[in-house]
Amino acid sequence: MNMRATNMGTAGAAGGNLLEVNDLRVTYPTRTNVVHALRGVSFLLGRERLGIVGESGSGKSQTGRAIMGLTAPRAEVTARRLEFDGIDLFAASPRQRRKLRGKRIAMILQDPKYSLDPVMTIGRQILETLRTHEKVSKAEARERVLDMLAAVQIRDPKRVYGLHPHEVSGGMGQRAMIAMMLVAGPELLIADEPTSALDVTVQLEVLGILDQLVAERGMGLIFISHDLRLVSTFCDRVIVMYAGKVVEELKASELSQAKHPYTQGLLNCMPKIGSDRHPLPVLARKAEWAA
Repeated sequence: MNMRATNMGTAGAAGGNLLEVNDLRVTYPTRTNVVHALRGVSFLLGRERLGIVGESGSGKSQTGRAIMGLTAPRAEVTARRLEFDGIDLFAASPRQRRKLRGKRIAMILQDPKYSLDPVMTIGRQILETLRTHEKVSKAEARERVLDMLAAVQIRDPKRVYGLHPHEVSGGMGQRAMIAMMLVAGPELLIADEPTSALDVTVQLEVLGILDQLVAERGMGLIFISHDLRLVSTFCDRVIVMYAGKVVEELKASELSQAKHPYTQGLLNCMPKIGSDRHPLPVLARKAEWAA
């Protein structure tokens, strides 16, 4: 990955912000032109729950991956400022970025089927994550892993510890993934569609676990989703993205008062009993907002 910063400062995170993103851009060169995946994304994050919403291809996941330093090698990533807790992520060496990932910044991906190693037991995978970041004995690490499995509301941690990913349900697999990402005590958690592969009942359970852990640990959370209703009830603030740009930012409690026509179109897409409002006239103007 080609990372370079423009007009970067070296000061710590302003105003107590955990994360500062200013004019983040991600481009992918092709044979004929350049694809602009992110086009000037900017936001601040404290120890709060920030939702990023938008349709597929809007740049939500690209934003999370750029913060983590996991963008594809051929991509070019630039920003005026990209800082985590006062650390300039562009100036950090690859070794420093690796030490941050998993220990201080963690990311939960959509589907545990593609994130967990199928040939390793769940306990061994979480144990390996912990011992990569902390010098602890195997016995102590095992106890911490069992405690973390219990914290994500797995009823029989010792049994699940010895199971392989294919031996557990999707909901339990996602809980195991959350345990793996939180076992080293990160300060920032990026959750990329963490409930999209789960049924509604399990979704609520997983969100409850995230809510409790974020509150107890005082973490910052970036919750990436296409589900506006879910984000509006779970997050403190919401960023709406379209075509690689932030088109609106507002409090989750004020989402119904959104001004941008794209956000209004997304809101109108949500089913309403007895409503004859239709989103197509608004969403038909999407080409204007991509300009």
